[in-house]
This record gives sequence, C-alpha cells and structure tokens, in this order.
Amino acid sequence: MSGLARASSQGSLDRPDDEVVPYSDDETDDELQSEDDLDRKAGWSVRANDREYCKRPEFQKKVFLCIKKSKYSGNGIKTYKYNFFTFLPLNLYEQFKRAANLYFLCLLILQIIPQISTLPWYTTLVPLVLVLGITAIKDLVDDLIALVTVFSRSKARHRMDKEINNRKCDVLLNGRFVETRWLNLQVGDVVRIKKNDFIPADILLLSSSNPNSLCYVETAELDGETNLKFKMGQKVTDERLQEEDQLARFNGLIMCEEPNNRLDKFVGTMIWDAQSYSLDLDNMLLRGCKIRNTDFCHGLVIFAGNDTKIMRNGGKTRFKRTLIDKLMNYMVYTIFALLVLLCAGLAIGHTYWYESVGSKAWYLYDGLNYSSSYRGFLSFWGYIIILNTMVPISLYVSVEVIRLGQSKFINWDLQMYYSEKDTPAKARTTTLNEQLGQIQYIFSDKTGTLTQNIMAFKKCSISGRTYGESTSADGVVLDRGKPVDFSWNKYADNKFQFEDHYLISCIRSKKDPQILEFFKLLSLCHTVMVENKEGELVYQAASPDEGALVTAARNFGFVLLARTQDEISILENEREESYKVLATLDFNSDRKRMSTILRFPDGRIRLYCKGADTIFANDTLRTLCLCYKDISEEDFAVWEQKHQVASCAVVNREEAQDVVYEEIEQNLLLIGATAIEDKLQDGVPETIAKLAKADIKIWVLTGDKKGQMSHLSLLDAEVVYSDSRTLLRV
Repeated sequence: MSGLARASSQGSLDRPDDEVVPYSDDETDDELQSEDDLDRKAGWSVRANDREYCKRPEFQKKVFLCIKKSKYSGNGIKTYKYNFFTFLPLNLYEQFKRAANLYFLCLLILQIIPQISTLPWYTTLVPLVLVLGITAIKDLVDDLIALVTVFSRSKARHRMDKEINNRKCDVLLNGRFVETRWLNLQVGDVVRIKKNDFIPADILLLSSSNPNSLCYVETAELDGETNLKFKMGQKVTDERLQEEDQLARFNGLIMCEEPNNRLDKFVGTMIWDAQSYSLDLDNMLLRGCKIRNTDFCHGLVIFAGNDTKIMRNGGKTRFKRTLIDKLMNYMVYTIFALLVLLCAGLAIGHTYWYESVGSKAWYLYDGLNYSSSYRGFLSFWGYIIILNTMVPISLYVSVEVIRLGQSKFINWDLQMYYSEKDTPAKARTTTLNEQLGQIQYIFSDKTGTLTQNIMAFKKCSISGRTYGESTSADGVVLDRGKPVDFSWNKYADNKFQFEDHYLISCIRSKKDPQILEFFKLLSLCHTVMVENKEGELVYQAASPDEGALVTAARNFGFVLLARTQDEISILENEREESYKVLATLDFNSDRKRMSTILRFPDGRIRLYCKGADTIFANDTLRTLCLCYKDISEEDFAVWEQKHQVASCAVVNREEAQDVVYEEIEQNLLLIGATAIEDKLQDGVPETIAKLAKADIKIWVLTGDKKGQMSHLSLLDAEVVYSDSRTLLRV
C-alpha cells in the first residue's frame, strides 16, 4: 500500500518458489499435467458414466488373506449398533467390560471344577444371567427405539437406515435417466436430484436449472445452520452438460483427495477433453444436505455410502460409560484385591492347620493323598467362591433401575419445559443421566451460539474519517438522530437502518471519489449471488458478513444487479455497468482476506481486496479493511499462468494458491474500513449467570480480537489471547 501497507501481506511469505509452484512464462496447455501423471499422484479417481472403471485391479484392496474387493464403497449405510446376529456377542462383550460381570463369569467357571466347588454352580449363574439380561434388554431398547437426531427425531435406527437406503433418485443408465434406490448408486454415476430432495451421496455439481448452474442447499443436517448456502458448477459443465444426451456422453475423469471427514475442504481436478479444471468445495453437494430453490440439478457421484463426509464424521457407535461406572469398576477392583488378600490368608492358615492337625486326625481322612500346600491352593479358590458376596453384583442392577427412574423424572420436569417453543426435556438415553450433575466445564463457540449471527452495517471509515454517527446532511453531530430516508433509491432494503445523513449527501453529490470507490468495492468484491424474484432483488450470501456489506452498498446506491461466473453487473451513479471477473482469491483462515480481480468497462484491470483488521475493535464491531490496486496487462498475464498451475495442483493446492495470491496482493492502496455489529442472543447473560451459580466454568473460543470481546467481558470474564484465537473464560 502507499502510506499504509497491509501488515498481513508484508513479510509473511516470500515470492513464489518455482519448486513449489512450477511455471514458465511460455507455458502452454500441453505442458499441464497429463491424465496419466495425475492418476499416479491422486489418491481417488472417478470416471463419469463408467461403473467398470472402479472395478479395475489397481483399485482393489485386501480384505482378508487373499480376498480382495473394490476400495469404492457402495451407497448403502448402516448406523445401528446391533443387528439380529451381532446383538448377543457385541452386547456381552460390552457388558463384560464391567469388572463385576467379568468376576462372576470367572467365578462360574471355578464352580464347575469339582475339586474347588463349595457352592452349586447355579447359585452364581442365575444372578449373573439376570443382571446381563436386564442390561441387555435396556441396551436393545435404546438401540431400537432411541431417537436418531442426525436424520430424524421420530424413527429408530433400523427403520431409518432402511428408509434412507430405499429412497429414490434418478440415475443415468444406458443413456436415459431411470429411477433407482439410493442403495444401488455407485461411484461414477450421473444423477438427477429434484427440488426438496436429500442429496444421496457426495456429488460433483455439473449443472442445474438455475442460471450459471447455481444450486441452493440446506446444510442443517451437517452443521446445524439453517441459512441456505449456494453451490456452483464449473462454467464448462454448465454450458455443455444440460441435456440428457450430453450427460450420457460425458466421460470426464475426476482426480481428488481420498475420502475424509473434513466438511470444510475438498480438493480435486477434472480432466475432460484434454483440459484440466480446478474443483473445490463450492462445486460439491454433500450427502445429508437438501436441495432448495432449485428445480433440479445434475451431478456425478464422487463418494458413496460410508466414504461420504457425513458418514466419516459419524464414526463407530461407542459404548458410553459414566464416572459412576468407572467408580464402580474401581470399587470392584479394590474389593476384589481385598478378597484375594483375605482368601490368601485363609488358604495359608488352612495349609498350616492341615499340616499340624488335619493330616493327623483319622476321622478327617478323605481318601485323597494331596499335600498340605496343594490343599491350601484348592482352598484358596474355594474361599473365593464362598466369599463372592463381597463383590456387589446387585449394585449394577440397582444403578440401572435408578437411571431409568431418573430419565422419567427428567421427562416430567416442568421446570425444564420451554413453553415458548413447547419443548420439554427429553432423556434420549438411560446411561448418561448422572453426568448432568457432574458437568464442570462448558466449551462454546461465540458467533451464532452466543450471538445472533445477524449482521448489521453500523460504521465505516473512509480516507481517515469515520461515518455512522447520528449527523445532519451538513456533518453536524446530533444528540438524537433519525433514520436516513432511502426513498430516492428504488432498490433500497427497507430493513436497513442508518443515521449518518452526511455520508448520504456525500454519495449523492459525488464530490468525494474515495467514497464512491469504497462502495463500488463493496458491491464488487464478494461471492454473493443475486436472484430477481418478481422484480425484487434477493441476495444469497455464503456468510452474514458479506450479505450485510453488499446490502449496505445497495442502499448507498451501488446495487448488485446480476452475477454470472465471469461477470458482475451493478448499478452505480444511476448507471448500469458490467465488470468481467478475471479471478477470485478466496478467503481462508490463514490469509484472513479475499480479493477479486476485475476488468473494468474501459479495459483497466483492478484488484479489490478486503481483509480482517481491528480499527473499530473498541466498539465491539467486526471490522474489515478495504484496499485496491491497478494491474498492468503484462503483470496479470504472467500471474494468471501461475494461478492456473496452482489451481490445478493435486497435492498441496491450498499452499500453492496462497503463495500465488500473496504475490499479487502486494502494494495495495487503503481506502477505508467497515464495521459490522453482531448482537448477543436474548437471555445469554442470564444463562451464564445461572451456570456460574452452579459452579460451572465456561470457556468461549472465538477468532475475534481483544476489543470485539468487550461486550462479553462485561459478564465478569477473563480474556486470554493468542496469535489467531481468543479464549474467553466466563
């Protein structure tokens, strides 16, 4: 920057290393990685419309000894813990992890041995079977009837799995779409998904009924967020894969990462007609999401069944144990140790008694010529059997009965009933109830959990002057302001509130070019999509922050009208202009900024950038700095080649892209900064106060800076800071 350089841009990375991002100034498409090269490097490859491709020998994995099968999973899933055949062995395995159960099993085995048996074997078998049976019935009921919140709140695991596997979708077979069950989908299939349908697998979006192959999805099943997110197909697939016959001829090869549980990341490359196209998470439709506001879309199955990201996040169903269970096991171990010592003492005493008395009394002769030490050894096990009542096996039954009663009391507790949403407390398992009273720490996110995640544009700083206070049109600060009248702007959002009349007068008079450039940047540097519904503009933003900034620019006269994959149209100064999008440098948590490179109507190339900063931190507002710079044709041509290579890299793509991004995001000119407010949710202070009374310690992890935490710091909190994260102890 001139005057003020971006601190996050200087010195953090050197210029691109040719060994990391190989390029040459005269590089051509023929020098890009070939299909064979990528096949050797990438871990996962999918051929469109070719089921046999996944059955090749190189894609086989060893299952047992010489038995092999394809590494590509089918699309059927199983989330239940037990089935008819596995219930008994698995449940017994889990139950015998309890020390008392294992002890009585060993005791039963001892009672079968005639030489040491002092009690009939059924005296141990009956209570053991009773305990195991009661616990097994409870576990079976939990597994068959317990609600599964991941997919539905009203259906048991077995029924839900069956229903999901038998859902229908359209798959392209022999050149035509036919209806089939999810269970029969395979990697490489081209599918058609309709509005309000769940997505059956992790799918690469090819085209949709919306312009630019835009597809809106609801991700509540994945991340709990209810706001819609948009995905977009590649421009080449949008233009060439709309009709059924076009999709049937599609034979692209997808090279991508191995299946993993990262919901926030996908790296891949599509090779089609000798051209390589970069793929990322914005091109993927993940299983568990639902199609919204889109009549239909076409996609290619990349990961199926247990390979999908939602299933990878599920993991295996674990047998959950509470602190009470661990305590009882410890008590049993201690009692057993005392029992062993006691029985050892009795056995030693028996050895000495037999040596001195028993062996010499003719009336005690049993016809067995055992030595005194051997008789003492046998008596040790006999005493173990006789004194088995020291180990409280009935304690486990008592605890299970108490837990069942507690779960009913939780369900009936009127003080835990939330009347506003008619939601009672619900104990979904009977094994963890007592843990509620033993909670010592609560770890929470801030945005969207403690705050409303509804962003409002409050202030801005342009050329060193702050705007956003209540002022008149002449710039005089007012004690009591009134909202600005946006009736002069037919595209204004009526919900937008702003009280700085002076900023409006500066925009309408066009006397300050920096102010105009500031709001032009807000209207162009983003990833927001726009729809025209019955003459009304509707913005769809990936994050509330971007939505708030674009809405602010809209009210100030810089209106986003339309957007395609390579062009943005805005209304500025009551005149419509179109800008060609040459590149979008995505935001990530390391760079903390995003940039857009545009070609202006007059042919100029300009980079717009917005990134995190702390100018308004003391006002508890979320801030972004806005910058720009002009780029020559020659510099952009060289950089574009490097960008193309980095975008198609299969290994370490993000690192390669960051290096290339850093090269172009240098020497930026600072225009100003924005400030957005995200208020606390209702009842947060009261809730934290009640938890504090229960001596529960609360920690909040956030990426906000020091000043932005002051509205939470008022809650008697201690704030701990690191380089990139803030930890708040309330």
